[in-house]
Amino acid sequence: PSFLSPNPSFLPVMQKDPSKALVIAVTTRAIFNLEEEHQLYLKKGKEEYTRHQQANQDKPLPPGTAFAFIQAAQYVNKKILESNPAEKDLFDILVLSNNSPESSTRIINSAKHYGLEISKFCFVSDEDSTQYLKSHRVKLFLSADRTDVCNALRRGVSAALVFQQELQAPSTPLRVVFDGDAVLFSDETDQVFQEKGLEGAVQYERAMEAVPMGEGPLKAFAMHLGKMRKKFSQEKSPIRTYLVTARSGRDMGIRALKTLREWGLAIDEAFFMDGAPKGPILAQIQPHIFFDDGLQNIQGAQDVGVPSAWVP
Repeated sequence: PSFLSPNPSFLPVMQKDPSKALVIAVTTRAIFNLEEEHQLYLKKGKEEYTRHQQANQDKPLPPGTAFAFIQAAQYVNKKILESNPAEKDLFDILVLSNNSPESSTRIINSAKHYGLEISKFCFVSDEDSTQYLKSHRVKLFLSADRTDVCNALRRGVSAALVFQQELQAPSTPLRVVFDGDAVLFSDETDQVFQEKGLEGAVQYERAMEAVPMGEGPLKAFAMHLGKMRKKFSQEKSPIRTYLVTARSGRDMGIRALKTLREWGLAIDEAFFMDGAPKGPILAQIQPHIFFDDGLQNIQGAQDVGVPSAWVP
């Protein structure tokens, strides 16, 4: 109604159908910058942390690494609903936090302040909060805690570790970059490389060229993202996906491309870097999030201000 404030924080959040939606769970330290508060928690304990959060409950937290990704996901929802108001295949964002309910008001107020489309907040005291991921049908979990990420991966949920960094907010559309081996694909070729070196890995790839690679930990998330992308023409899609891999295109690229085709996963752009640093191409793409299993590549992304998530 016209008498309501246009500020999105005052508008109700559309309920999503978790059986159809792409459910993404983020921790509070992934979506907001809580490093100062986290240090307070580590040094002075839970009670002091809770007092600080209560005293500052009306002060919005600054955006964290996954913030721009979540905002871009909202943009995708907007475009999908403009195209088909009855569409159920949408992003559904869930905040999963080890914050106690007493210290959680600031989290909710911060989400409302920025107009984030989040209706589900789970504040749990259990040490392993990832036990709730499957019940919420989560397809991707982003956390700033390595143990959480490893637990989620063991439970069969796509997950990655985000590192807090200063970021430039990229513009729309949503841009997601995947590494290949051990992220989108299985780590079978990486294992051959560790045992037999580059020449052995190249020979293995040539011998296996007609055989699709196994699934990596983020395949399920990428497939659902690809399904949403297919609702639009390539020119009008609010989603763009990229493969940026250390593989050589000449010696190891064909199997990767054949695997994507076998899966039916359309990728907008693919870069076979042949071991070269990924930072420069990532700086050009300016993704909302970059997934890689190599910490060296994560560091290179951070150096150029790209939001990055490590898949251990």
